Amino acid sequence: MNHNHTSTDVILIGAGIVSATLATLLNKLQPEWNITLFEKLDSAGQESSNEWNNAGTGHAALCELNYTPEQSDGSLNISRAVEINEQFQVSRQLWSYLVERGDLQNPEEFIRPLPHVSFVYGEDHVEFLKKRFDALANNPQFQGMEFSDNPEKIKEWIPLMMEGRSSAEPIAATKVDHGTDVNFGELTRQMLNNLEQQDNVEIRYNHAVDDMKQREDGSWEVKVQNLEKGTLEEHTSSFAFIGAGGNALPLLQKTGIPESKHIGGFPISGQFLVCDNPEVVEQHHSKVYGKEPTGTPPMTVPHLDRRHIEGKNTLLYGPFAGFTPKFLKTGSPMDLFGSVKPTNVLTMLAAGAKNTSLLKYLAQQLTMSKEDRMEELRNFVPNASNEDWDLLVAGQRVQLIEDTDEGGRGALQFGTKLIHAEDRSMAALLGESPGASVSVSIMLEVLHKCFPEYQKAWEPKLKKIIPSYGESLEDHPELLERVHDSTSRTLGLMEPVR
Repeated sequence: MNHNHTSTDVILIGAGIVSATLATLLNKLQPEWNITLFEKLDSAGQESSNEWNNAGTGHAALCELNYTPEQSDGSLNISRAVEINEQFQVSRQLWSYLVERGDLQNPEEFIRPLPHVSFVYGEDHVEFLKKRFDALANNPQFQGMEFSDNPEKIKEWIPLMMEGRSSAEPIAATKVDHGTDVNFGELTRQMLNNLEQQDNVEIRYNHAVDDMKQREDGSWEVKVQNLEKGTLEEHTSSFAFIGAGGNALPLLQKTGIPESKHIGGFPISGQFLVCDNPEVVEQHHSKVYGKEPTGTPPMTVPHLDRRHIEGKNTLLYGPFAGFTPKFLKTGSPMDLFGSVKPTNVLTMLAAGAKNTSLLKYLAQQLTMSKEDRMEELRNFVPNASNEDWDLLVAGQRVQLIEDTDEGGRGALQFGTKLIHAEDRSMAALLGESPGASVSVSIMLEVLHKCFPEYQKAWEPKLKKIIPSYGESLEDHPELLERVHDSTSRTLGLMEPVR
């Protein structure tokens, strides 16, 4: 076959969790469609989906306090937490379906049970956590949540964090036993390995997309560098999806679609302290989120996670912010500057003017020494010893900047955003957290927005794959219980794995 010019039904860019999820869904729904996926690196899930790069995984809003913001009247808005929890339940249903069919193997390699804990100190934060518990505890999605401000009880939950703690200031915690730790790198690799076995799916590693343009007939022409052979290839498809993590913005800009204007991105790298001393690790069996320091952005929420990576139990604490103008860890120092165009320069300048506190925070983070970071860790782990912890540079996150009605010009967005062409022939996913955990819901949105003419035919299949498809789990507690119990059994989440 001549690989210099090929035509396919669907082109996907980037071998991360979102492309793997969309390819999996399309392959189940339209197995006769030809799907080609391009990845510039030599294997799957090496960037944002990698287990070392997406450090705070298993997002279900069970313990992440920034998903329940306090309103001006003192009440809490829990809608975002409820939405994210439901989306995570949808993800579990797809993964469970794939395990049942044998498409995914050994679920304990990519998902494990792990209690989720919120931990705060100081009167104001204790009051906030109690208010959050009261707002969520009766919601079926957060059933089983416990609250305590008793240091002895909290010590049973998080012994490592309580050892050596002064009892001078009030503390409180909530705990949910049915949380999880997800290894999205492993999940991505398994999904794409399975897809490679399918007749109509081709995955091309070491292929970098250089350019994209729409032809007069509405199809997409994609120019791709074959990095192994040093040749330039041309591929066309009816539909294209950009799931390239931080590199999604530059690729979207190359499409020239109107929806790519007036948006920008600001890269921030996450850094974590990591501990693999078994004596320390075995004292901590949960994922613990705290409250972000006053006046700092939501991405600064401190958390201490027990992770299972490469067959080993590990602790990660962070995040600490770093800065490089690259949009990917393997990107170019020119990425940020190259993304500034005449169509978004005012948006970017406005964002800079509006976010001086973020820039100040970044500057402060960049000057931190190892000892400064250890002092922050000791707010969580009072007896933390320097020799047990090393600094890890995690993934690059590109915060979306756009002009919005609510935020005005140059508003910084903390989340993911799906952008699609008006003619529905292409889509791109921009932004960051909690993307991986809710990837199935986001890809269902791609199907809904870009393939409306197939929805009726696809619905019965989607109901088999995702039993709650088209229904609200919040409104149907019995359905929630059924899918939660069923996926827990299939994914091996009934008993904690030690």
